[in-house]
Amino acid sequence: MKTLVLTILLILASLKIYAQNYQINFAATGAVTTVDSVKVENLSQCTSLMLAGTDTLILSATAGINETGIAHEFKVNIYPNPSPGFFSVELETTAAGSVQIGLFDISGKVVLQRREFLQEGVHQFRLSGIHGGVYIMKVKSEDFLYATKLISNETARGFPEIENNASTSCSNKQPFLSRTGEINGVGSTRSIIPMLFNAGDTLKLTGRSANYRTVSMLFPVQSQTVTFQFTGCSDADSNHYAVVQIGSQLWMQENLKTTRYRDGSEIPNVPDSAMWGRLSTGAYCDFHNLPAEGEYYGRLYNYFAVADSRNLCPTGWHVPSHSEWNVMEKLLDNTVDTTALGGTGTEIGRILKEGCETRWAYLDSTYGINSAGFTALCTNFRNASGAWSKAPDNNHDDCFWTATSYNASSAWFRSLRWCYSDIYALFPMKKAGHSVRCIKY
Repeated sequence: MKTLVLTILLILASLKIYAQNYQINFAATGAVTTVDSVKVENLSQCTSLMLAGTDTLILSATAGINETGIAHEFKVNIYPNPSPGFFSVELETTAAGSVQIGLFDISGKVVLQRREFLQEGVHQFRLSGIHGGVYIMKVKSEDFLYATKLISNETARGFPEIENNASTSCSNKQPFLSRTGEINGVGSTRSIIPMLFNAGDTLKLTGRSANYRTVSMLFPVQSQTVTFQFTGCSDADSNHYAVVQIGSQLWMQENLKTTRYRDGSEIPNVPDSAMWGRLSTGAYCDFHNLPAEGEYYGRLYNYFAVADSRNLCPTGWHVPSHSEWNVMEKLLDNTVDTTALGGTGTEIGRILKEGCETRWAYLDSTYGINSAGFTALCTNFRNASGAWSKAPDNNHDDCFWTATSYNASSAWFRSLRWCYSDIYALFPMKKAGHSVRCIKY
């Protein structure tokens, strides 16, 4: 039997593919100092997952069964893997100590946990009744942390159990941990969550704490702790916006969607096209008068609303000027000509556009990469006569007002066009309806 087990282990070892893995943890500073959750988006692969703020993200370039070892020598083998619901788990510890074994589903939910005091040596456990799916087994002590993936192809509904098959290898057993993640009545707060990652991938991390959200861009080359700087950004409708730091500037990472000025007074919603074209006072609308468009893509405002002294933006924020846009553009793409009228820059459009937004789909050379985290969506717009730019299923542009007036009837704006990789700087009629981003004072 020992010979058979050894043979299996040798075969498994020969099939394993080891790659660079990075461990990412999370912290917070600013208005709050805890992280409730983190949304992780791999913009290069258009994949995403949600983590608790206390979880550890493991970025692995290995597809299929993978292992991640952290700290000093420690080995774990699981076989057979995949399996129809039962597994043998072999652990090797290099020093005596308390060891916690946890099994988590792919969303991070606790399936099983157990804590044992293990002597130095090899210890064997048996997992059974594991429902079909992909799981992460985490083994940790004060000295090490280890995670490995296992796959169950069981079709029947078993009852998950974990048993110690080698009682001579350990002593001082601790109570079995509950299936709800409680350890002697104390909630288990940390899980290891894997994500497929290739060298050069761009990650967008959105940290949330209560009503605060901050975006941090990550281009991983090592294990690290990502610290979110939480800053308040809430409008008069109590919409709470994510923020992103770009150079020295702090931007809203979403388009404005308030229906009220900062003092609480209402901004008129004008759906009628002819009436919109006659306006000389502030107004907003949803693209094609579809509320779902306004909720997801942000609302469209005429320049009179932007220039109103009651202010559109949240307290402490303002509509960026023409020159403030120039600062950001030049930082991200030094080919931008800040004196240009029309299209300028070779990559700025791609840098600002959401990379996994299908409305932007046109050419690989113009599709977004969102490497600055600005996350410009293809919102479309309303022209000065009140006509819509395109039907919702026909891709077009995203246009942003600046706070800078050009003359009595026109004001500066920026446009990202779905068929170009540049940014378009010009001064359309103030009656037009465009998106708004705010920047912090």
